[in-house]
Amino acid sequence: MTELLGTPKKRGGGIWKLLLALVILVGLGAGAVVSFRAGDAPTVSVVADKAAVGKATVFTVNAAEPKRGLTSVKVVLTQGALSKELEAKAYLAQPPWGLGPKTTTESFQVTVGKANVPELREGDVTVQVLAEGAGTWLKGTPKAEAQVTLPVRLTPPTLDVRSEQIYPAQGGCEVVIYAVGPSSVRDGVQAGAWFFPGYPLPGGAPDERFALFAVPYDMGDDSQVKLVAADDVDNVAEAAFVDRFTPRPFATDTIRVSKQVMEKVVPKILSRVPSFEDRGDLVKNYVAINSEMRKANNQVLVELSKRSRPEFMWNAPFVQMNAKAVSSFADRRTYYHEDQKIDQQDHLGFDLASTKRAPIPASNRGVVVLAGYLGIYGNTVVLDHGYGLMSLYGHLSEISVKEGDVVERAQTIGRTGATGLALGDHLHFTMLLHGLPVTPLEWWDGHWIQDRIAKKLGPALPLVSGEGTE
Repeated sequence: MTELLGTPKKRGGGIWKLLLALVILVGLGAGAVVSFRAGDAPTVSVVADKAAVGKATVFTVNAAEPKRGLTSVKVVLTQGALSKELEAKAYLAQPPWGLGPKTTTESFQVTVGKANVPELREGDVTVQVLAEGAGTWLKGTPKAEAQVTLPVRLTPPTLDVRSEQIYPAQGGCEVVIYAVGPSSVRDGVQAGAWFFPGYPLPGGAPDERFALFAVPYDMGDDSQVKLVAADDVDNVAEAAFVDRFTPRPFATDTIRVSKQVMEKVVPKILSRVPSFEDRGDLVKNYVAINSEMRKANNQVLVELSKRSRPEFMWNAPFVQMNAKAVSSFADRRTYYHEDQKIDQQDHLGFDLASTKRAPIPASNRGVVVLAGYLGIYGNTVVLDHGYGLMSLYGHLSEISVKEGDVVERAQTIGRTGATGLALGDHLHFTMLLHGLPVTPLEWWDGHWIQDRIAKKLGPALPLVSGEGTE
């Protein structure tokens, strides 16, 4: 029987065909990914912080594309024939196969105003945001846009000074009557870092306003004192209005603080203000109380001024306690311990000494906004007399009123003492205007009130006669 022998099969050819097929499939898949795996259209928004464009309106831009990331974000301003690119950002998108870094979110701000776009004119302006994602040759580039259109307002409010004979002194007060246009949302007197807001003039025309203001005790001239009016997009009108200014240089004083004095006052204050950090050293504690705590206490007074009633609660001169003045307003005190200078502070009030635990009269009609312990001032009463004007009574041994009480002129509100940083029994008294200490001498003077305040305000402040002391 004859054995039939066939031709052997080439097994290697099948493997190559399989590999070729796999390569083709991978290539087709990669081509499909590159051709079709585009990113999504970004989400984009633009929001302005004001209702119009003025001096400086801030636009907040947000864009997001989580799939392959952003490739660009552009901000363009248009107004009539004007077209200006304000911002352009580019990003590296993730490759189509899904490996690599990407920027999925972006947020930034663009400021628009006359300063950085001098071509701006009044009328509508459009701020447009254009955002792009990652595209492919077949599907193109996914895009999105958002825009906001706002009016442009570049004209500040009108501002007209109506008062004459405005003669403030350094550390003292005055009043100004003025008129503003209807676009004003914030007006008053700016004196350096201090702002004294205006109020509608009682009984006056709809556009008439007044502002009680002060020249700070540490400001030696009136160059920084301006009447201002601003609209809701920060266009500001300014006017100089002071007719004559009187400088009043600081008096100086030296305070020698012994160890015995420190041992008397420091532990008591720290026990009443447990939140204050104990420095672990008597002198360091005294200096920290005299400086840091003083600053914090004075900030409390500024915050209290924001609660002042918009009304005149008084109509007679302010009462001065019948006592000897042992220090005056705005003395610049240098503190020494064992012949070493340890601190320097300004004493912003009058120290009035009488008999021990002497009764203290309210300087004028007002409402109690503070009746309690206030750091360096010890037991303290603060009265609000309206329109930001307040009086402070410090170092009391006894307080006989409570917060919210309405007290009458010359009513007893407490008794003198030696609480806080006091070295002996006395009253620390000062006047405050929107939290700024001002000299009480003017407010104790009925003639000054009549000439400098009441005459300008007219029927808005019907002043009655009264003695300036009690």
